[in-house]
Amino acid sequence: MLNISIVLYKNKESQIIKVIKSVLSTNLKIKLYLIDNSPTADLSKLSKIDSRIEYIFTGKNIGYGKANNIALRKSIEQKVPFHLVLNPDVYFNEGVLERIYEYMNQNPEIGLLMPKVLYPNGKLQYLCKLLPTPVDLFGRRFLNFRPFKKLIEKRNEIYELRFTSYDKIMEVPYLSGCFMLIRVEVFKKVGLFDERFFMYMEDTDLSRRIYKVAKNIYFPYVHIYHEYGKGSYKNFKLLYYHIISAIKYFNKWGWFNDTERDEINRRVLEKLGYKGDLK
Repeated sequence: MLNISIVLYKNKESQIIKVIKSVLSTNLKIKLYLIDNSPTADLSKLSKIDSRIEYIFTGKNIGYGKANNIALRKSIEQKVPFHLVLNPDVYFNEGVLERIYEYMNQNPEIGLLMPKVLYPNGKLQYLCKLLPTPVDLFGRRFLNFRPFKKLIEKRNEIYELRFTSYDKIMEVPYLSGCFMLIRVEVFKKVGLFDERFFMYMEDTDLSRRIYKVAKNIYFPYVHIYHEYGKGSYKNFKLLYYHIISAIKYFNKWGWFNDTERDEINRRVLEKLGYKGDLK
């Protein structure tokens, strides 16, 4: 049994139908929760597509993590083994869910898994990351120009683990929230999404907590497509949410003095065979 949650907010119906078709193509026994943070329930008609879909209208934008938690609590209550947190701008081919479900089932030490993620044109997305420093988040957003550009590019090579080529299974402390296959049992140890993060950084925070009790695995032998709009680069309101969430994240875990982060990142780079200068 696999539960899946997709949080909606004023999405185009055609976009949601694409991801729903991807999900429903599986042979696994599933339940798909559409949690709608939109101001109106216009998307409720999507629940009529299939009996495996349950539509939940929140009535207001309560945030990404808080909305997903509604479905995650149901997974805990129902004692399903795995829960997939999925973005509405993702789609994939038949067989993807079966392959990663089987791999998770065969490897009980894994708490979180993400497959290879591609842009619709087939280009790789670098979504396996170290735990971020303030330089990683604020530097690459606001200092990506001369004379800092080369420094930021060098840091991205390390932060996004680009040197690995993304062609093998890796244990990574931070996996993107666009596709998070999670072992439900780990929520009893680490809790759900931290609802203080309205939008952005909730996946960073949850990945970090899961990494401390289980394995976070990047699985490159299946792939998904992610449209990935980089909304905070185009919309000042989304940029504001991103900055506020980043501040909350560093207030929680530490800004420049985060010895746990530094040790985790050092071990990950060492295990992955990074030979370059970390400075």
